[in-house]
Amino acid sequence: MLIGLELPEVVAGLHADGIPLGTAIYYGILVTVILIAARIISSYVALAATIIFRPNVTPITQNSGRLWRLPLLLGWTGMRGVVSLAAALAIPITQNGVPFPYRNLILFVTFLVILLTLLIQGLTLPYLIKRSKLFDSSNELSEEETKLKIKNELALFTVNLLKEKHEQGLFRDPHLLRMVSQWETKIKNPENFKMSTEARQHYLEVLECQRALLAVLNKDPELDENVIRMQVYQIDLEEERIKLL
Repeated sequence: MLIGLELPEVVAGLHADGIPLGTAIYYGILVTVILIAARIISSYVALAATIIFRPNVTPITQNSGRLWRLPLLLGWTGMRGVVSLAAALAIPITQNGVPFPYRNLILFVTFLVILLTLLIQGLTLPYLIKRSKLFDSSNELSEEETKLKIKNELALFTVNLLKEKHEQGLFRDPHLLRMVSQWETKIKNPENFKMSTEARQHYLEVLECQRALLAVLNKDPELDENVIRMQVYQIDLEEERIKLL
């Protein structure tokens, strides 16, 4: 609306300054192309700098082509709007009593850049996102499968680590040996990682009953309140663990 209100006055100012409308449109298109290209180039420079100096934060992907398409898409999202408009309108009308040079041309170019980026980039962005397949998760594991795979990997790693420590003679604790057996069972029976909704609900009810019992025990003056509070904290942790299964 603001551009629409200002545009007739700006176009009239261009004619008063002797600047043809076609020339102003040419400058607007040229600046738009330069801005889009500059943003895309800077996106690639940022990715390259990240790979060189911060490789640990580089997005992990098995498809290098997919990784290098990301800056192109990111660069295409550089639509101009209110910030550019505010910066252009902030130019003073006069400077030391003299009209600011090319103010109307700057405003017109800014208006054209905003319109072109919003229309061209904005309207084509959904198509480019779909074509890039950057967010296509058809080949990725589901959330449930991912969780199960991670848990299996953790179980396998834990068993190997405990066995390695045991072979090195670093521990002989029976409790740790039982842990090896428990983790091996989890590897052989991955379904043990899951818990049905009904079983989870029953177990949560048991935990709630335990809290109620601790509340009753807390009334006994012979029992240390800090010990009871620690037991409640452990129940809270167990409850959160069960909710994540």
